[in-house]
This record gives sequence, structure tokens and C-alpha cells, in this order.
Amino acid sequence: MLTRAVRLGDDIDDFCVKCKRVMNHAVVSILKDAPAKVRCRTCHSDHDFRNEQPPPPKVDPRKAALFNEVLGNVTGLPAEAAAEVTPVEEEAAPVEVKAETKSKAAKAKSTAKTKKSRA
Repeated sequence: MLTRAVRLGDDIDDFCVKCKRVMNHAVVSILKDAPAKVRCRTCHSDHDFRNEQPPPPKVDPRKAALFNEVLGNVTGLPAEAAAEVTPVEEEAAPVEVKAETKSKAAKAKSTAKTKKSRA
């Protein structure tokens, strides 16, 4: 089957940034025989033609590094290994609560009680 060149107003499927899914679009502008801008027929927003590809996720590398560090502290694994742990592996190896954290919490409660009694 021969495909003809895209013309203004043609229907074309593309990922809509506003609707967050692949929707029906109308071609608004053409550049070098390819659609450059399209208009969503559902929400009527104009955007660049994306070839039905969603934009890359906006992951802040600092937040990801912090999350991996916290995950490593909780699981007791290095940060790189903790990032690779799957949920199935976490169920197989339960995390033990250290006695140090319990004793620190108990000390904090006792100091709070003594401060109240002195006041």
C-alpha cells in the first residue's frame, strides 16, 4: 500500500502532553514533508509532533540518589545494590530492626520524662 504525503488537517495519532495518552490529532504545520505541529482533537491543545512517543520522565537525580541512600540504610545494602532490589527479594529477606534504634528511642522518652518532672 502506498502512503501519500501528510497534508494540513489530516488525522494522525500522537501522544498528547495534556491528555497524557495517544490521541487523535490534526496536522497544523508541516516541515520537510513531515508533520511539525499537531492539534489534539480531544483537548484542542497544540504541540510539536512526537511520533507517538511520550516525553521522558522528569526524574531529579538528586532525589533518586537520596532515595537510593535511604533505601540502602533501611535494607543494609550498598546504595547501588539497594536500587536493584526487587519487591520479591525484599519479601524474602525481612529487614531486622537494630537494637540500637530501640535503645535510642527509649533513652529519648526517659529524658523527656525527667525534663517534665524537673519542670
